[in-house]
Order: sequence, then C-alpha cells, then structure tokens
Amino acid sequence: MTVVAGTVDTTFSGPRRHRTWGAVLWRCAAAIGAGVALYASFPPRTSWWLAPLAIAVLTAAVARRSASGGFGYGYLAGLGFFLPLLPWVGVYVGAMPWLVLAAAQALAVGVFGALAATLSRRPAAPLTIAGAWVATEALRARVPFGGFPWGRLAFGQADGPLLPLASLAGAPGVSFAVALVGTAAVAGVSRVRTGRGRDALGCAVLATAPLIVAPFAGHLQQSTASGSMVTVAAVQGNVPRMGLDFNAQRRAVLDNHVAVTEGLAAEVAAGRQPRPQLVVWPENSSDIDPLRHRDARAGLDRAAAAVGVPLLVGAVLDNGDGTSSNSALVWDPATGPGQQHLKRRLVPFGEYLPLRSVIERLVPAAAQAGNFVAGNGTGRIELNGVPVAVATCYEVAFDDAVTESVRAGAQLITVPTNNATFGRTEMTYQQLAMSRLRAVEHGRSVVVAATSGVSALITPQGQVTEQSAMFTPDLLVGELPLVTASTWATRLGSWPEAVLSVLVVPALLVRRRNRTDP
Repeated sequence: MTVVAGTVDTTFSGPRRHRTWGAVLWRCAAAIGAGVALYASFPPRTSWWLAPLAIAVLTAAVARRSASGGFGYGYLAGLGFFLPLLPWVGVYVGAMPWLVLAAAQALAVGVFGALAATLSRRPAAPLTIAGAWVATEALRARVPFGGFPWGRLAFGQADGPLLPLASLAGAPGVSFAVALVGTAAVAGVSRVRTGRGRDALGCAVLATAPLIVAPFAGHLQQSTASGSMVTVAAVQGNVPRMGLDFNAQRRAVLDNHVAVTEGLAAEVAAGRQPRPQLVVWPENSSDIDPLRHRDARAGLDRAAAAVGVPLLVGAVLDNGDGTSSNSALVWDPATGPGQQHLKRRLVPFGEYLPLRSVIERLVPAAAQAGNFVAGNGTGRIELNGVPVAVATCYEVAFDDAVTESVRAGAQLITVPTNNATFGRTEMTYQQLAMSRLRAVEHGRSVVVAATSGVSALITPQGQVTEQSAMFTPDLLVGELPLVTASTWATRLGSWPEAVLSVLVVPALLVRRRNRTDP
C-alpha cells in the first residue's frame, strides 16, 4: 500500500508471502470459521456483530490470493455457513436435499471469494468487495429456478443497529453496510500493522459510516410512520402433529383454526378483547378446498360469522386439472369467498418440481413434490376495506414480491405461513427476521400468521409487539399503524442492489497492481 499525490491507497497490497502448506491450512480454517461465525449471527441468536466480523476474517483469508484460491476459500466459508443454516430443509425428507442445497448455495460465496481476492489489489477495495457480496447475493436470489435468497446478510440483522438502513436501500443496502464494516475494518487493521496511520483513519471512517448513518435513517422512518391504527388478529390454530404428514389430518387443522377464531369471538363478546378489523389465518389453514367442499365452506362461514369480520384464509385450491393453487382467500361473513392472492413465488422441489419429466426419471422419489402453479398480480388485496400486501411464506424472502405489493397501495403487510413441515428448527425464526426487515424496509406493520408458530405482530420499526410459541394454539390481538407514506427503499426498488453490485465492474477493469499468491 502506498500514498500517492495526497490520496489514500485503499488496496490490500503488501509484502508478497510465499505459499506454505501451514499458511494454506490456516486460511482454510479461517474461512470455515468465518462461515460458522456468519451462521451464528443469524436468528434465533442475536449476535448480529458476528456478521461483519465474519466478513472481515473471510476478506483477510482471500486477500492477495489468486482468483482460484479465493474461490476455494470462499467455498469453504460458504459450507461453514449454509450447512448449519439450512438443515431444516431435510428435517423430514432426509439429508440429501439439505446437503445439495447447502453445497449449491456455497458456490455463491466461492464466487465472492474469487472476486474479493481480485478486488483486494484494486483501489477502493473495501467498497468494491462489499459490493461483490451484494452482487453474489443478487445472483443466488435469482438463479437457479427463481433463486434462493435465504441467508442474506441483511436477514441476520433484525436485532442490530444497521436495520434502519433497510428503509433507505432495502435488504441489499443492509447487506452492503454489514459487509463494508467488515471489509473496511480488516483493511484498517492491515494499515495499522504496516504503520500507515493516515490510511487506517480513512478505513475507520468507512467502517463506522454505516453505524453513524443508520440512526438517522431510523428517525426518518419514524417521522413518516404516522397513520390510523387498526386492530388485527393473527390466528394460530396449530396442527395435530409435526412433519409432512400433518396434511393427513387436514380437517383437524381447519377445525383448529375455526375453534381459535370462535374463541376470539367469545372473548370479544365478553369484552375481554377488542373486535379486530383484520383477522389473518395462516397458509394451509384450510388444505380442504372451501370452494369445492361444503364442509370446509361451512367451517369458514361459521368462523367468519362468529367474529363478524372478513377472514384472510390460507386455502389450497384444486384447479381441476391435476394442479393446485396456494391461495390467501378473503372470506366475508355475509358473502363468503372474495378476493384472493395466489402465491407467486413457489418453492422448487417442494411446491413444484422443475424439469419434472427429467428429474422424475433420475430421482423417482422427487415425484412426491407438489404440482402447484404460480399466480400473478401485485399481491395486494382488500381486507375489510384495508389494502394489505400478502407475502405467503417463501415470498417474504424476495425483495420484488413485497415491493410490488406496497407500491400497489398496501398499507400493511401480512405473512401467512406454514412452518409445521420444518418442526422445531430455526427456520421459523429466520423467516420472522425477514418479516421484521420488510417492516422497516417499507415502513409497514407486519402480521405473521403461522399454522404452528411463530406468529407475530410487528411495528413499522421492526419491533415485535406480540409473539406466539411453537406448536400450540394461540391468538395474537393488537393495534398496529396503517401507513400510506413510501420509504426510499420502496421508491427505489432494485436500484440500490444494481448500483452496489455494479461497483465491482470498474474495479475489475483496473490493471492488476501486484502478483497473486495461490
């Protein structure tokens, strides 16, 4: 690193060191440790600070390596991260889907390692390496099969001080800020070690800037979060048993949600609970199609009539052609079924099977995957006169799905979800953190209704005011604000992600400054 013509050198250059197997083993250990630390920063733990530390360690491990070396170390970090993060994928179907998914997702961290190794020799390395992380997150959020955004840095920051930045630049902005704190911190340490205090000061400014800006973003959001209050109820009816075979007792699941709703009506009648304006049931709360089966329709009619307001019901609809639709259906106490949102982002290999004819020949067990078809529209519906966004389970992980609904006029976000198929794993807490981030990102209250937990009521500041336990019937009732103002994140949409990702391009075009080590 050098200082030329009064400018600060922000490369990771330094004395070239010859490769030794001991050094390689240490870098492998550091990369794996970085991945494990990144996992430990995610819910249900609240150790958000481990994420920038993990990025710092990984950046140090790949700095000044070759691109292939950086990929290898990055891939190890990806395995250290995704293997413990995703075991819920195979909790009832065996280890193979979990291992394959974790191995595939780790490729994106490998790509980050290759980019970081190259960018560490370029100007503005802390900024461009943070941009590389955003770029690789954007990549795996889109490919293959529509992408898998789980495990983005932003989704581990629900309890951290950087969360308010989501209102400015969405999830990509929070991920960038977390990565920048780590990359700038390790760059600053390297400058201190080589006696370049002026450059270290510049890195310190970069590392602390996100932490300084975040409180102002939070204040800006709070100033626009005014609006009328609405009483909401999230119904958690519970399931007869954990696992994939909960569907074998579909009627019991429906009856459970009817019973909890009738209990709510009794509490309202006795004056122990306020009458809610919005009542939200979970995804799969009626896996018996109420548009085709009289008994299911009668149950919904009874529940809606008891509470006296429309219900938002998660119902599986039979399309009559061998396919199904995952619907969030408005059920009015007087007129019955009304508007519906058909889930647009389906889970590959779960709700549908990509390349079905080919994969079924290769893996006969894959035929167990569902045959759902995706819906369209904006994800915005009217529930008792209130425009609400519906992000059904998996959809809450996708930036564009929620943004489109809020841009269409939704004043509140609902997340009907079914986590019974994942048992008592960390999945439900990871998803709750995503819902908290979406609340801040769009300045909207969020109602999470889960069949078996965790259900929650969330303010526009991402604070959980009510939360249920897992695998128990429960009812959450509370007041939440309706908001019409738009955050910067809602207005900008995918632009922050595109701009932060593109930071990488000009840096890659700069001539390499030093030789690389493997």
